Amino acid sequence: MSVPRFAIRRRVRAAAVVLLMAVAAVTAVTLRPPPSDAAVAFTNPVAAAPYGADPWMGYDNGYYYLAATTWNSQLVIKKAKSVAALPGATASVVYTGTGATNCCNMWAPSLHKLSGPNGTRWYLYYSAGTAACCDGQRSFVLESAGTDPMGPYTYRGQLNVQAGNGWAIDGSVATIGGKNYFLYSSWVGDLQSLFIAPMSNPWTVSAYGTRISYPSYDWEKAGGNIEEGPYVIQHNGATYLTFSASSCNTPDYKLGMLTLTGGNPLAASSWTKKSTPIFGRSDANGVYGPGHHSFFTSPDGSETWMAYHANETTAQGCGATRTTRIKKVTWNADGSPDLGTPDRLSAALTAPAGDPGGTVSFPAGGTRYRLVNQASGKVLEARDCGTANGTAIQQWSSLGNACQQWTFTRTSSGYYRITNVNSGTVLDSVNCGATNGTAVNLWAPLGNACQEWSLTPIDGGHLIANRGNGLVLDVTDCGTADGVAVRQWSSLGNACQRWNITA
Repeated sequence: MSVPRFAIRRRVRAAAVVLLMAVAAVTAVTLRPPPSDAAVAFTNPVAAAPYGADPWMGYDNGYYYLAATTWNSQLVIKKAKSVAALPGATASVVYTGTGATNCCNMWAPSLHKLSGPNGTRWYLYYSAGTAACCDGQRSFVLESAGTDPMGPYTYRGQLNVQAGNGWAIDGSVATIGGKNYFLYSSWVGDLQSLFIAPMSNPWTVSAYGTRISYPSYDWEKAGGNIEEGPYVIQHNGATYLTFSASSCNTPDYKLGMLTLTGGNPLAASSWTKKSTPIFGRSDANGVYGPGHHSFFTSPDGSETWMAYHANETTAQGCGATRTTRIKKVTWNADGSPDLGTPDRLSAALTAPAGDPGGTVSFPAGGTRYRLVNQASGKVLEARDCGTANGTAIQQWSSLGNACQQWTFTRTSSGYYRITNVNSGTVLDSVNCGATNGTAVNLWAPLGNACQEWSLTPIDGGHLIANRGNGLVLDVTDCGTADGVAVRQWSSLGNACQRWNITA
């Protein structure tokens, strides 16, 4: 396949598969319910790099749950009582892709609570293929052991939706007229299109999918003829199928909508496409390529919200730079969803109704920390205690000196500037590089995204991801010796990319 999504995925895979498991457990989440009449405020994003693309978000039994593309062999979910606490919530690995034969490069998890032969369970649908990316992508499903979205999960298999075992991605489930249908994206010629298949149980389709929509308007063809990421929203008895259009490698990735106007969801004639997009870029607000979304209900059940991903620049494309944002859905006079305009990241927003509020404690500015690699036990340091711009970064046995100590200063939207205590210079992505292997050094503060980092708690450590490229801090070749260079790489889900942050 030579379409832009494939091209993008191929280019990004190398740079986006390493961020899965990297940074350590000093982040504490302290929930403090405000008075019941107080409005709870938050700012986007609710999930930063590396796990902010293709988000699914839901609310169940007192918690928000969020899952997103990992680009590696693991599926992760984070949960929190408040949206304000989600950025600092731990990403828990709920499944490692040993069940699928074409594995592992996992995209677009989507959770659905469904009734089946084993009672009510959570079913986690995802796309997976070979690590080389991307022609092997198919749709798979896991089943929870009980009613906890965090699992444990059992591998149920591949959904046989395409004749000849064809490519199929971005699956979700819609219940229409009491029946379950599997929605996904696949190809007919050079048109990436939307398909629907009837389900006999939550892990089995009873027929191959039929195509119900394909790119037909110019706004669906920026960078490629693409419709993907289908997700249903229902309101006042009507069913709307929303989807992502155009290539995710462009800032013009956006959302479109079909309305079920006929009686048979399996017939293309039953769906009517809106001639204009319903959600797209906002240059004024610095939001580009908003898309691949899901919907969830507020804690008190009174509101509908959307989770989606977007970039901060026109050049970032389909990689791990995309972050998860959320937005309240309102309704047009005809009952259809009104998604409005994507919000600026710095905008103070009111949380979903019934959100209890909360605070998240991250490393405080001024406190000195060591960054200890979980695989090697060595600490992050400035090579030879250098103080000049361009000083290289490496790992070394702990010496307890200022060259191995760092402070964290919050910048904006949940990112941090990481400063070496000895030199006063900051952790920097060399030349703002965006490819696997890009070096890390120290440089005077420039105030740009190449010197800002997100912290994602996972498996007792943290992933430390660059805001500009989405790549994580990685020990070269998982070396364990003193002096091994620390660089940036795509998230691989290993301990060589996880760092304990200790005072």
